[in-house]
Amino acid sequence: MSNSLNIIFAGTPDFAAKHLQALLNSEHNVVAVYCPPDKPAGRGNKLTACATKNVALEHGITVEQPVNFKDKADQEKLASYQADVMVVVAYGLLLPTVILETPRLGCINVHGSILPKWRGAAPIQRSLEQGDAETGVTIMQMDKGLDTGAMILKATCPITLTDTSATLYEKLAELGPSALLDTLALMAQGDYPQTPQDDNLASYAAKLTKTEAELDWQQSAEVLHRKVRAYIPWPVAQFTFNEVNGDKSKEHRIRIWQASVIETDASEQPGTIISADKNGIIVATAKNALRIEMMQLPGKKAMPASDILNARAAWFKASQAINGSR
Repeated sequence: MSNSLNIIFAGTPDFAAKHLQALLNSEHNVVAVYCPPDKPAGRGNKLTACATKNVALEHGITVEQPVNFKDKADQEKLASYQADVMVVVAYGLLLPTVILETPRLGCINVHGSILPKWRGAAPIQRSLEQGDAETGVTIMQMDKGLDTGAMILKATCPITLTDTSATLYEKLAELGPSALLDTLALMAQGDYPQTPQDDNLASYAAKLTKTEAELDWQQSAEVLHRKVRAYIPWPVAQFTFNEVNGDKSKEHRIRIWQASVIETDASEQPGTIISADKNGIIVATAKNALRIEMMQLPGKKAMPASDILNARAAWFKASQAINGSR
């Protein structure tokens, strides 16, 4: 039996495009690529193709962009490719049962967590935020549930104290394609493992919101540090500083791009600046302190806290509340 499979690929962002590139470099035959319709982007709101579409076009692969799969013509078009399997990576569209059952071997998905933990839209961020020691990718057979399908293969990697969602994204973008090719090798043999998920061990990774980015200094420094790392590159952890000049005031939302935990038994109230110097701005929390090392003022680029102190030292004096008035 040939190890080559006819594959329909469905995906959208760069993470998906890297998996598509791995398939194109393999012995498998990508017969079509599916991605969402082009969306407006940039200052001119010009219709822009996603990363996956760009890779497909570079290699002369047919691209399909249905709004969804409710139209019977779209369902019949997918069936016409007579694919052995459909590989789905960060596609962004829910697949109806008729699509899941169309390819000979069904549809498989590359999910960025160690299932059944962190099903849902933001598994990398939630894993970091929770303080997990490791993460990884799970290749699963898709069913009509949300990331509930039987697991075929897992690949893991540790989460370090310096990892952000951005760095983990890159790690999984390297780990995933290799795991996908290993999975397809198993599927090509005709007899491959499908381990049901234990729903009792499942957790849900809800989509991130902008409101979560506002830090609560009543939490511990460890929790806040995890949030800082989890929210890079979006929505980026931040606090609101209220600048008062006479009878006028102005709020500044200040983003935090790098921080660390400082062990301390200081008695300052959470949200109070303990010290501010060339090493950063140390802020008291419910337990220990958070040292802010890189920040971004509104309309400015991210800079070391020491550089910002050179221009805004009056905003960050010891003993004042970091989100209070000057």
